[in-house]
Amino acid sequence: MDSFSTTETLFLASLLFLFLVQMVFYWAIFVRLAFYKEKKREEKEVAFPPVSVVIAARNEYYRLKENLPVILEQDYPEFEVVVVNHASDDETKALLKELSGKYKCLKPINIEEDLNFFKGKKFPLSIGIKSAHHEILLLTDADCRPISNQWIRRMASSYQGKTEVVLGYGPYQREKGFVNLLIRYDALLVAMNYLSFALSGIPYMGVGRNLSYKKKLFIKNRGFISNYNIASGDDDLFIGQVARKRNTVIQIHPESFVYSEPKRGLRAWLIQKKRHLTTGKKYNPGIKILLALFSMSQWFYYLLFIVMLLFGIEIFGVLIIVGLRLLTRIIIHNKISRQLHDRQIFVFSLLLEPVYMLLLPFFAIQGLFGKNRQWK
Repeated sequence: MDSFSTTETLFLASLLFLFLVQMVFYWAIFVRLAFYKEKKREEKEVAFPPVSVVIAARNEYYRLKENLPVILEQDYPEFEVVVVNHASDDETKALLKELSGKYKCLKPINIEEDLNFFKGKKFPLSIGIKSAHHEILLLTDADCRPISNQWIRRMASSYQGKTEVVLGYGPYQREKGFVNLLIRYDALLVAMNYLSFALSGIPYMGVGRNLSYKKKLFIKNRGFISNYNIASGDDDLFIGQVARKRNTVIQIHPESFVYSEPKRGLRAWLIQKKRHLTTGKKYNPGIKILLALFSMSQWFYYLLFIVMLLFGIEIFGVLIIVGLRLLTRIIIHNKISRQLHDRQIFVFSLLLEPVYMLLLPFFAIQGLFGKNRQWK
């Protein structure tokens, strides 16, 4: 048997190390979402507390006209829909007045001037939350549309015992084109992370498109005060602040999904992604290390694999490692895509992952040095 050269040994050992790091994430964290099953409860054990749906909107007349009736017509015993119209100069105010005459559960709040106490939508969202009559808050956006009239019922029924936070799933609408595939793939990866970490007892974020928590939790933690100078973060930073192992659950029944309108075009999506990533600088240091460790292990794994393949370094060992990782990835991603009901993403994921890896350095730079834009 030929002895390994020092360089070959170092390359192979490095690839093996990166492979093992990813295996820990896949089989210790992501596997929890892949094989997650919600505990079944008898109907008499399920509580349906009153719910306040809160939406902050600015110049969203057309989206509210399309999506708001779906929310107002939810099949639920007692709920209100608080829509905060934040200094819109379109026909939003007239639309809300018209709909409030038809739907008694609609509670519009009109902010006539842009009082910039907070950046982004934190100020109008805070107004909506404080004006809500019910303890259970359910948050979404104007461009979001629940997939069914059971959305509130599914999210609210998740509250039991010490639960104070419910993390939902907010995928993007399926449209034609590669960019749409990439956007939906990114959303699935983000969900894979925050839902799996929550199931592992390390909740660190949610998405404002589909998120629920108790009003007293918001008041007790002084709302968004600690992150008032950042335009976004009303979902991930706040949840990172208040969510704990014992008070957080997830809800991924397909009837609980809320679909959002995706950006059209790569540039528009990258701008949106930049805004989301800039909040990452405020994450708990431990979470930042874990998320960076997984992303960097993936990126360097691909880089090392390509180098070793091009130079013919220990091809047999490389193929064994790559084959095992590929098998693991197929098993976990297949199960998660089934859980989140987007099989198309799994089919194209092997093509999408290399493209995503090419974008990772750009994402990292934007996350570290990008400036957060105001919400408009």
